[in-house]
Amino acid sequence: MKDKIIEEYEINPCTMFIIPFVYGSKIYSKIYELEDEILSPFKPMEIIKTSCEFFGSSYEGRKEGSRKLTGITHKAPIVIDPTNSIYFFPTTSPNQPECIWISHEHVLQYRQTTPNHTNVIFRNKTIYEIPISTRSFNNQVIRTAHLRTKLMQRMNEMERRAYFYLHTPKYMSASENKDEYGKFMVRKEPQFFD
Repeated sequence: MKDKIIEEYEINPCTMFIIPFVYGSKIYSKIYELEDEILSPFKPMEIIKTSCEFFGSSYEGRKEGSRKLTGITHKAPIVIDPTNSIYFFPTTSPNQPECIWISHEHVLQYRQTTPNHTNVIFRNKTIYEIPISTRSFNNQVIRTAHLRTKLMQRMNEMERRAYFYLHTPKYMSASENKDEYGKFMVRKEPQFFD
């Protein structure tokens, strides 16, 4: 897999994780997808923000939504696109330049390598060492699962309500023509001409 540089990038169902990458004197993003590796001239946080906007929300709105659903305020996971199950979590405070963003959907397993590093096995069976303690990584995985569960419960409840509303029998109608009730009969007055 050879890195390619692209100007615009939106997180999609194939995105596994995004890391900051020093490229010359700037910080770029290295994006790992299931079958590709991509360089972007934008920082990981910028890609997270533009991806939220691409799917119809702001990063701040997604972050506030996570807080309202789960009560998580620090290193909060976010949903980028709930319809495609795109949930990401940060490895540190998102304001830190070394923050890595990881897709919850693509994490298969993880295990400690050193006290501050974790080997993560992704859906495509690749293994990457991430600079985060296994305890913190596990905590982020659980918090993201909690967010997913809460949001899915809300979405399922709305679906149930819509189904109930659309599929329950309507109240019985009177045998008379109901369209006549509540209408005023307009009669034309005869017109007289001089």
